[in-house]
Amino acid sequence: MVKIIDTLLGKNTTSSDDDYMELDLSSYEDRGSSGAPALLVKIALIADLKDTPRVKDEVYNGNIVIVDISRLKMDKISYERVLKDLKEVAKDVNGDIIGLGDQRYVVLTPMSVKISRDKIGGA
Repeated sequence: MVKIIDTLLGKNTTSSDDDYMELDLSSYEDRGSSGAPALLVKIALIADLKDTPRVKDEVYNGNIVIVDISRLKMDKISYERVLKDLKEVAKDVNGDIIGLGDQRYVVLTPMSVKISRDKIGGA
């Protein structure tokens, strides 16, 4: 858990497949089978501009999206264009956007979901 938080906050710059653990959520999924959730949190990776429309669609559909934009850091023009597009989506849906982990991740929210800028705990 600490490793995930450190990665999100930019304290850990290296990651591999070994850093992630598959969770068995079947016991939780059985409990929630009474209906579709009102809101989903989705994870996305944007490696170039062509990946942006799918992320935008998810936000327009009312989902929260955590986007890994670390692969864009090498190309400043693409990085800035993608961030501009994502900011416009947040504005269009009256949602919110925030960068995490030294701008390696972006969290986009749909209408009526705002992100607090106040950190819990830590110094």
